[in-house]
Amino acid sequence: MHPPPIASILIIEDDPEQLRLYGDVLNRYRITGVQTVSAALAELGKGLPDLIILDHILDRGERGADYLPCVKAVAAHVPVIIISGTLDIRSQVKALSGPYSADFVLEKPVDIDELERTVEVALTECGFGEAVRMLQSLERSEKTDDIEPDRRFTERLARQHDLLKRLRGSGDRPNISRLSRDCRVSRRTIIRDLRELIQRGQLDAAVYPEFKQELAEDGEDSESRVGTAAGN
Repeated sequence: MHPPPIASILIIEDDPEQLRLYGDVLNRYRITGVQTVSAALAELGKGLPDLIILDHILDRGERGADYLPCVKAVAAHVPVIIISGTLDIRSQVKALSGPYSADFVLEKPVDIDELERTVEVALTECGFGEAVRMLQSLERSEKTDDIEPDRRFTERLARQHDLLKRLRGSGDRPNISRLSRDCRVSRRTIIRDLRELIQRGQLDAAVYPEFKQELAEDGEDSESRVGTAAGN
């Protein structure tokens, strides 16, 4: 049994041969390929991927780096890797600087090992992971850890990020009880986290197809316990 795809990648590339190469190298991931940024924006309207790979020179004369603000405006937390053989150093620095910037720039011809390493780092440490670290930093600087709803929200996102890193690409069923102990939360909380990750498309449903059933069962158990307590 092969493990499920571990993340989704939107590749904006107008060269079919290059797109085929990326598909072969990144075959562990769910790949969607489009030829223009215009098509990419339409795709992003349907749902957000975990990572975007953006070629600079595209079909219809589009230049990928010029469209970064448009892409990041609708997918702010999604890491972007720009691939180009024409961007000079100054243009690369510009693409990596300021708001609406990319996370990495790789030069053509792309080194396959470097591409794989960069994709792994982008998925693990950038995007969702970076958003969690920013929230934690804000809590420390603004003392929002004293505000219970804010603290719980950040803790939940941090826990879900940890679950993602543990479960992406794993062919094993998640051990809910073990995850509950490791994260120091209830089984029901872990199941809810998995549900949210699956519903957001960050975790493949094949990783844990029984989450709906177990969530319902846990809910019934909770109601039963409440009813028993009320009866006593």
